[in-house]
Amino acid sequence: MKTRPLTLLVAIGAATAAAAASWACGGEGRAANPANGAVVKGGDDRTGAYDPVEGWWKPAPNHDDEWGWGQVAGVAVDHADRIIVVTRGDWPADRSAPRNGQIRRTNFVVAANGNGEIVEQWTQWDSIFTLPHQAYINPYDPDRHVWVIDSGGGQGHMRVVKFTNDGSEIVMRLGERDHPKTREAARARSDWDPYTYGWPSKLAFLPDGSFLLADGYWNSRIIKYSEDGEFIMQWGALGTGAGEFDLLHGLAVDEDRVYVADRQNERLQLFTHDGEFIEEWPNIFDPVNIWLDENGAVWVLDASLNRVLKYDRNGVLQDYWGAYGQAGAIGRGTWPGGLSLPHQLDMDEEGNLYIASYSGGWINKFTPKPDADPDRLLGPRLLLTN
Repeated sequence: MKTRPLTLLVAIGAATAAAAASWACGGEGRAANPANGAVVKGGDDRTGAYDPVEGWWKPAPNHDDEWGWGQVAGVAVDHADRIIVVTRGDWPADRSAPRNGQIRRTNFVVAANGNGEIVEQWTQWDSIFTLPHQAYINPYDPDRHVWVIDSGGGQGHMRVVKFTNDGSEIVMRLGERDHPKTREAARARSDWDPYTYGWPSKLAFLPDGSFLLADGYWNSRIIKYSEDGEFIMQWGALGTGAGEFDLLHGLAVDEDRVYVADRQNERLQLFTHDGEFIEEWPNIFDPVNIWLDENGAVWVLDASLNRVLKYDRNGVLQDYWGAYGQAGAIGRGTWPGGLSLPHQLDMDEEGNLYIASYSGGWINKFTPKPDADPDRLLGPRLLLTN
């Protein structure tokens, strides 16, 4: 029998060890072990480098045995003790029973404190909203205005509303009442004016005060406005080609590029700030939110896979975590940290994450694990300079 040279055996051993290390990290940079390199047995990595804060999201003061949270659509962090949340109204508290279209038109905009207790209910604006979709605070704005996108639906008012930080006044409204009433009507035309929306979905801000609007579910365009809401430019069309969209649902801007989540086409598309197509990142299933951090990572919420995906700036998948949390086997129900159609995320100044689970009707708060690998944590939001 032939014997293998010692050098070959050493090489095979090293390769095997490397493969084992790669497997332990998930093969794509998914480090299950803590940063100090200690071996940790067990675990399933469902919340990644974060610990969920169990029971953080509380009922509203006017919730009872009859009414509770409906669809929780968006979240914007003012600071660690004030988290703005938009919902689509209250649903019957017993979610196991047929809803039969029942909805209570209140709690469209609320704010939670650091313990998840609802301390603000903007009921003075309940009458103006139909289907609030996302909430924002412009990170470049010293006055910390609160922005809400109302996707509207066929009968509602599709618009963007800018409030003072405390919600006492409306500063700006964009959106004409003469909007399309159906998806078919919206997509039958390509000449809607810059303020006639078709289910708008996302915003992104620039340091000079201008901003981008993804318009959106029915229309297929990005619109750029000045700080005062004056139209600057737009680009996009319905389709599957370069620079075409089918349901825009994610928007972010770095130093050179605009990132767009093209949801139905299962991809991200990248453009210059002037709307010129650069490239696409294909085969990303159901992307709905994009977070660019100051470390150069591109984080994407996947609504169907219930995951938080990490890419580098070249579009290469680095890591992911997250798991469906609304139902389980052997009689288990919701578990802490579970996601259910994650729809928008934000971060506070302490590095805690807040993720709106649209279908589940809750906000998850995640805190970094004490021994977390820094590469697995979302970094602070990327802020540009003029």
